[in-house]
Amino acid sequence: MPDRCLAGPRFTVAHTAVVHTAVALLVLALALPASGQVQTPDPYNPSVGQAGKDVVWVPTPDAVVTKMLEAVKTTKDDIVYDLGCGDGKIPIAAAKVYGAKATGIEYNPEMAEFARRNVKRAGVEQQVNIITGDIFVEDFSKATVVTMYLLPQLNVKLRPTILAMKPGTRVTSHQFDMGDWEPDQHLKIDTRDAFVWIVPAPVAGDWSLKDERDVLSATLNLVQRYQRLGGTITVAGKTQPLLGAWMDGDKLGFSFVDGEGALQAVRMTVAGSSMAGSLSDHRRTAVTASKR
Repeated sequence: MPDRCLAGPRFTVAHTAVVHTAVALLVLALALPASGQVQTPDPYNPSVGQAGKDVVWVPTPDAVVTKMLEAVKTTKDDIVYDLGCGDGKIPIAAAKVYGAKATGIEYNPEMAEFARRNVKRAGVEQQVNIITGDIFVEDFSKATVVTMYLLPQLNVKLRPTILAMKPGTRVTSHQFDMGDWEPDQHLKIDTRDAFVWIVPAPVAGDWSLKDERDVLSATLNLVQRYQRLGGTITVAGKTQPLLGAWMDGDKLGFSFVDGEGALQAVRMTVAGSSMAGSLSDHRRTAVTASKR
């Protein structure tokens, strides 16, 4: 089911949203050949519902493409990979509207060639690459944004690969979720659904936590299920549950009660087997943690 294009004076929120959507759709329209122009007939004309590998081809509506790319905050600094890119609509939109580098992976050789011609017609050959290949074989680990419109079982099959990507990678899927990995955001666009996930850093296990003044020395036991975080902290021999624990990509935070009965909040950035951040005391004390 490959494929799927958008991200003055200030008005009301409703007016601003309408203007943004209108501009995005206009840009998308300009990205494709104008119907009034005389075009050489394309040698390949895909039809909605035609069979492909594991899926059938149903293009994502333009409005959904727009909201998906907006929801993952696509920018010119992103590397976008569209898994099962069909006619190339999403990679073209990512490049044309946001200035991102984009790659589409398409199994059907004829469809992939069709997408390349669409890329050329849109004038984004320098930014968009279409690969003829299998999404379960091709390497998309460099992506900062992943988009897809596949079937539920394919999403679940891809889930381990996506979870192994760099923490903070943004993922969006049209219509189908990824099983028990709850989305960070669920979008409703007319009658369609779209989902957004942020790849979390793997942090489950025991960590040693200390501050720069050697006043705090604690042991963290983190329990993780995807981006859901919990666990305990042991300070001065006393163990207590983490309060308000959360994760967002490579960032995490929690609160605990220190030895003096004061509530402390910790904010950390994960880098492999270490973390660094701050304690919310009046000095904003630096804290570090290492995997035990």
